[in-house]
Amino acid sequence: MERLPGFRDFYPDPVPSGDALAWSAGLRQHIQATWRRVAQRYGFVEYDGPPLEPLELYTLKSGEEIVQQLYHFVDKGDRAVALRPEMTPTLARMVASQERHYKKPLKWFAIPQLFRYERQQKGRLREHFQFNADIVGESDPAADAEIIALLVDTLRAFGLGPADVVVRISSRQAWQAFYRQQLGRTETDPAHEYAFYQVIDKLERTPREETCRRLRELGIAWEQVEAFLHQCSPTQELQVVLNELRDRGLQDFVQLDYRVIRGLAYYTGVVFEAFDRKGEFRAIAGGGRYDHLIHLVSGGRVDLPALGFGMGDVVLTELLKARGLVPAPQLRLHVFCLVEEPSLRREVLQLAQQLRDAGWAVDLPLGPEKPDKQFKRARDAGARFTVSLTREADGTKVAMVKDLQRREQIRCAPMEVLRRIQDATMSSGA
Repeated sequence: MERLPGFRDFYPDPVPSGDALAWSAGLRQHIQATWRRVAQRYGFVEYDGPPLEPLELYTLKSGEEIVQQLYHFVDKGDRAVALRPEMTPTLARMVASQERHYKKPLKWFAIPQLFRYERQQKGRLREHFQFNADIVGESDPAADAEIIALLVDTLRAFGLGPADVVVRISSRQAWQAFYRQQLGRTETDPAHEYAFYQVIDKLERTPREETCRRLRELGIAWEQVEAFLHQCSPTQELQVVLNELRDRGLQDFVQLDYRVIRGLAYYTGVVFEAFDRKGEFRAIAGGGRYDHLIHLVSGGRVDLPALGFGMGDVVLTELLKARGLVPAPQLRLHVFCLVEEPSLRREVLQLAQQLRDAGWAVDLPLGPEKPDKQFKRARDAGARFTVSLTREADGTKVAMVKDLQRREQIRCAPMEVLRRIQDATMSSGA
């Protein structure tokens, strides 16, 4: 039985080689723990939602064309449903339903697993885990600066510096003003306007001739777009955001760049994307302000400004590997209790339970094993200590504690094992 295309298996380290979709469960834990730690440092609280949502939640926002990109079906209750491809619609639904119970602004984050039925390519699979952070109920540009600062500090927490990554900041409002100026009117066809945004969103991935042709079809000259990109003067709201990021000392991580526009239709203001400086990978993260989405999802009942970003684990993992920033596998075992004398197994079990109750990671043989095989298992598991019990000629039980890191051995009474391990660990700073 084989794994479905585009899905990953997460193995304990060391990960089997030769399988591109065999990934490290330990690295996944490191990434998610880092996401969670930085979000909480910024005062964000965690939420989650169901992995299965009504299909309408996504077609309402993105139109019927989104359906071909989803894992969707009709369930046993005759409901059209889909595995969640993104988290923002779920957040909008949840906030619209219960926002009266929370003081604003909301600062929420989630780490969902998301699913999209797409063609596999570098940096994109059919499932991934994603760090989503959003601020709801605040329209001031300071909120945009706060969410971008969280993104920057998350990248910093992985060891990435301004020479490694850059957050390119832009404005949907600036582009809207440009678009309407080019057409000479303030009211435009939303579908036509969105088509223009799609052309801009693909500037760096589309041949220039194709871009020029598509712009001509929309009634806009490439030369005007090129001049706008070259000028790249910040709007008032963008200047506030840039100033706040400078005041935080994060200016080296950000860059004003109107080539960023974000392809999703619901963005309304400041938008941004994070990239590696060498341009080797897809966007690491992206987001922006979406002030009308909650109003749309709630059917007009709730109207709250919102903004946020998503950072997937696939591109991030590739970048960390390329920059040599994947941490060594963490010590998964503190103590291995050896059963060298089967007659003392009961006492070994009692000792193992005492150590586990004290918070130590402890393992022991579950069946009969030769002592040398047990010791090899302790070594392979990365245990810091081994503990064995022996019986003296007069019947007294003695514990032998071996510190494998310092190559020292301690002889003590069984009741002293916990204290001796604690003392040895504190003295070495481990």
